[in-house]
Amino acid sequence: MLTLLLLVIATALVFEFINGFHDTANSIATVVATKVLTPTQAVMMAAVMNLIGAFWGTAVAKTIATGLIDTEVVMVTSQVIICALSGGIVWNLITWWLGLPSSSSHALIGGLCGAAVAAAENSFDALIWAKAAEDWTKSSGLFWKVVVPMISSPLTGFLLGMLLMGVLMAVISTMNGAGGWLGRISRPRWVNAVFGKAQIFSAAYMGFAHGTNDAQKTMGIIALAIFGAQAAGTLDNLPAWAGFLHPDGGDKGIDAWIVVSCALVMAAGTAMGGWRIIKTLGHKMVKLHPINGFAAETSSATILSIAAHFGMPVSTTHSISTAIMGVGFAKNPRALKWSVIERIVWAWILTIPAAGGIAWGLVRLLRSYGWA
Repeated sequence: MLTLLLLVIATALVFEFINGFHDTANSIATVVATKVLTPTQAVMMAAVMNLIGAFWGTAVAKTIATGLIDTEVVMVTSQVIICALSGGIVWNLITWWLGLPSSSSHALIGGLCGAAVAAAENSFDALIWAKAAEDWTKSSGLFWKVVVPMISSPLTGFLLGMLLMGVLMAVISTMNGAGGWLGRISRPRWVNAVFGKAQIFSAAYMGFAHGTNDAQKTMGIIALAIFGAQAAGTLDNLPAWAGFLHPDGGDKGIDAWIVVSCALVMAAGTAMGGWRIIKTLGHKMVKLHPINGFAAETSSATILSIAAHFGMPVSTTHSISTAIMGVGFAKNPRALKWSVIERIVWAWILTIPAAGGIAWGLVRLLRSYGWA
């Protein structure tokens, strides 16, 4: 059983690595598209900021570990978690190959839910649907932590991107009308120069926010596996070298070694880059200039940071994609390439059921052979 637990941890770190290069595009596509940074510079900056962001709290990790699956209804074994991760990994690789910016977050959540339902003999009681609290920010369950942000974050990303871009355009227009030195610095050459510098900071902010949210999801999976192993007695007689597996933070905490491992692996994955998705996000939806990239990154990173604070595993892909759409809409509604956007939306719709279906099928297959 110890071997299985170590296999779960290894599989989770593989998912984290893939998440890194799959979602790298989310944090650097715009800064590459506007030619403010070279792809290599952007990837390295994103890797460093992902690493820093991953150490910034564990609220999202705790949601994944304890807030979605009812462990009193279904025993979350190592085999179940391996199937959940495999569902997310397979869907991530499919969408990466097709160049579609689908959500790694929703792939992981879909895989986890599909595997849990299969392990509970197709009982949806295995899922925690909603647990309301007097303070709504502390409510848990799929409805509060997944469904609500899944709907609100893309909408907020679009509106915030459109609003921020509209404000920036209005300020520049006012400066241009004022004449004199204000008029001179509002010319396109100066605007591009100023926001070219500003976009370095907004891209770094985006990388940091990506780390605060996405890195924590795999931390939660590893913690969930360890809690399950503890409940099954797997950790009772560990050899000395495996003593680190004992959960120091009790049945709710995320141990330091989990945080460090996930942060480093995600940063390494980020350093590999994700050029197919960068091309889709940065070039195919709408033509971007530095001011557009600044508005999109700032909007998306703000949404991710707020969501991480409340323990919501929000999709980085959804927030940045819709922020880019909002910026493009404010710039010129006719500039958006709706055929590309339609493909992205379909990827969003299919992610949770597709990853969940793969994980469900894997659990049923393993059970038919008596392994799960």
